[in-house]
Amino acid sequence: MHIPDGYLSPLTYIPSYAVQIPLFIYGIKKLKNLLDEKTLPLISSLTALSFIVMMINIPIPGGTSGHAIGAAAISILTNPWIGFVSLSLVLLIQAVVFGDGGITAWAVNSLSIGFGASFAGYYIYRMFSKINKGFALFFSGWFSIVFSSFLVALFLGIQPLIAHSPDGKPLFFPFGLEITIPALVFSHMLYFGVVEGIYTLVVVKFIQKTASMPGREAGEV
Repeated sequence: MHIPDGYLSPLTYIPSYAVQIPLFIYGIKKLKNLLDEKTLPLISSLTALSFIVMMINIPIPGGTSGHAIGAAAISILTNPWIGFVSLSLVLLIQAVVFGDGGITAWAVNSLSIGFGASFAGYYIYRMFSKINKGFALFFSGWFSIVFSSFLVALFLGIQPLIAHSPDGKPLFFPFGLEITIPALVFSHMLYFGVVEGIYTLVVVKFIQKTASMPGREAGEV
């Protein structure tokens, strides 16, 4: 789901940096306020785990693949700003070191996968946790990655509209929304959303149990 270099017009990635950088700086401030000897190991472990699962691609029918991201789990156990910063750093390392995602596309990937998934997962959990916490954990993970895939599909799908030659030929990503939304969103609804939901449920339950935090609520924004 990471967008590589060359897929996005400067009309997309330059404004995305203008939006992402201030949000990222604010998230860093939130992270500094939360860090102590208890939270540092938790955040570090969750971020490392997110890095690992994002490197494990799951093949599906149709010749494509995807992976879990772990945004909802980090956000529920800490807060969504921490999830956003953690996922953004993971995406940056993957782009720079492994070439997984582009440098020009980092801000878009950060906003789609880091910001979008973290806040979507957090608020879905808050919305449904009073009904059933197990369902809330699964659904928050499922919804977070599906919402993230929609944002990625949106960024990609608008490229033929905003960047094309005089004869209408796309200059960057060639496929429109009618292709990107079904291709990305439906696969995440059917496959990767389920994986992310199970991941969120298992990880949050495990950490709450091992850290003696039964019934802990999501962190404050």
